[in-house]
Amino acid sequence: PALQGRVLVADGSPVAPGVVVGEAMGPVAAILRAERTALNLLTRMSGIATETARYVEAVEGLPCQILDTRKTAPGLRLLDKYAVRMGGGRNHRYHLGDGVLVKDNHWEALKRAGITLAQGLEGLRGRVHHLIRIQVEVKDMAELSEAIGAGADVLLLDNMSPEEMAVAVKKVGGRLPLEASGGISLKTVRRVAQSGVDFISIGALTHSPGALDISLELEYQA
Repeated sequence: PALQGRVLVADGSPVAPGVVVGEAMGPVAAILRAERTALNLLTRMSGIATETARYVEAVEGLPCQILDTRKTAPGLRLLDKYAVRMGGGRNHRYHLGDGVLVKDNHWEALKRAGITLAQGLEGLRGRVHHLIRIQVEVKDMAELSEAIGAGADVLLLDNMSPEEMAVAVKKVGGRLPLEASGGISLKTVRRVAQSGVDFISIGALTHSPGALDISLELEYQA
């Protein structure tokens, strides 16, 4: 409460080394008490935004959007996802209630119970809001065909190569949105986008971001 703050650079703006992004004014003891927590948050969120911007730039000109995931730091999800938006990306689910995602473990559990994917999705539709979409994770063309036949609304192409994704895009023929995920890096993201998928989700944006180098320097007033 003893401090006054002033933001000098708007969120989402590019910065260069040496730029002063903000000021805190008040007693030195209060500044030093808050310094580490403030810098931890600021450098993490700026790092997330910076990495997101790199991915967005890498797919520039292609009709594909960069998404985050729920792989966020405990207690920081709102800030992590806000930082992704400031970097030009879009948010995937905030929580499980935002959409149904049937992953490999769910599919395996259905099989173990003697339930087909179509039966499982039918049961899910009876339990969720009618506006909720059901996404199914697939790892090959056989699973993709089964998921389409079962009535999936969105498909998640898990750890497929760009070549396999291109085949999937052709097979789906625009009937369903396609999301690519798994093992995608800055080196490969453009090739993935060129396959024709609609979305690319990158867990690394929030689960292991590099911190932007921001420090606090004291200046004393006479």
